Amino acid sequence: METLLTLKILHVAATVVLLACGISLAVVAWRKRSEGPAYTLRRPWLFAWCLMLLGMLSMPFTGWWLVHLVGWPLGQTWLLGSSVIYTVAALSAIWLLARLNRLRMGGAGSSRFTLALAIIGGVGFVSIAALMGAKPI
Repeated sequence: METLLTLKILHVAATVVLLACGISLAVVAWRKRSEGPAYTLRRPWLFAWCLMLLGMLSMPFTGWWLVHLVGWPLGQTWLLGSSVIYTVAALSAIWLLARLNRLRMGGAGSSRFTLALAIIGGVGFVSIAALMGAKPI
């Protein structure tokens, strides 16, 4: 298989896995909200978090490699914008994971801030997927 096609498949698969895991965790958190916000860190859902982190960490590398192979300049507005959005969304998702782990261990915290972190991460990754699909050159 050609390198460019393989990278495209890996990049799209990472995006789909990231968004699917995020949606499934959000649905579970909504259904089990009476058990607390850290319910999604229990053993069955830990696999979804690991898949999300793997997809989230692979996206910048496959994306940069794709841009390099295609020959697009890195100074394009949509590439710079998606990089900034990715940084904010990834930091929000990592902060959310650390916050949920602290809540699972018995720490106190605001559920509004936890929800805000989840919304920032979710909207960020959905907007990146929209930018990647549109490619406004």
